[in-house]
Amino acid sequence: MRTLLSMRWRDLLFAHWPVAPATVAAQLPDGVSVDTHDGDAYLGVVPFVMDDIRLRGAPLGLQFGELNLRTYVTVDGTPGVYFFNLDADDRIGVKLAQTLFRLPYYRAEMDIDTTGEGTDREVTFRSRRRSPSASTVRFDARYGPDGEFTTPEEGSRAEFLTERYRFYTTSDSGRIYYGDINHEPWSLAEATADIEENTLFGANGFDHPDDDPILHFAAPIDVTAGRIRRR
Repeated sequence: MRTLLSMRWRDLLFAHWPVAPATVAAQLPDGVSVDTHDGDAYLGVVPFVMDDIRLRGAPLGLQFGELNLRTYVTVDGTPGVYFFNLDADDRIGVKLAQTLFRLPYYRAEMDIDTTGEGTDREVTFRSRRRSPSASTVRFDARYGPDGEFTTPEEGSRAEFLTERYRFYTTSDSGRIYYGDINHEPWSLAEATADIEENTLFGANGFDHPDDDPILHFAAPIDVTAGRIRRR
């Protein structure tokens, strides 16, 4: 993979809800199939900060918060991530991502405060979408790690939910595109989260799942991304 972008992700929470595969399948484009673990599909809400974003040959050095709603899929048997939306607190970053990766990015205003380090880290993350042509999205949460950081075991649910190195998206005509990323394996801790407000599900046509979320907090990680390609 030839690197197009490099960046560092930090203060990342994985919040996952198990749902019936049919619930997710109804929202996926043709050619994209639900991926499951022990019979469950998952919807994931992921707030985090993108640091030191650099386009190859252009030292942008951007930094902004991001919030996404995602699920896990396969295309012709190859696993990946499918994003229902990505909100970001940077006008340039949103335009760049829309242009380079054809992803459903929206402009948002975010307030992100942090205290502590390592296993004592605490993040307060508040997001309000500001794209006038899109559904309103509001998210308020306080979260942090609840234990030591470890690498997910092979075959575990945590690995299924996090170790994904490809994303899929579609054009207006329905053509499937994919992009690849690269990074070291995740270092995760179980997490606690007080999610006071979360309208991501309703904005994307889902009922809010009844179950409590499965929570993981990720240690900072360096990531590279390649160009989007047509399937």
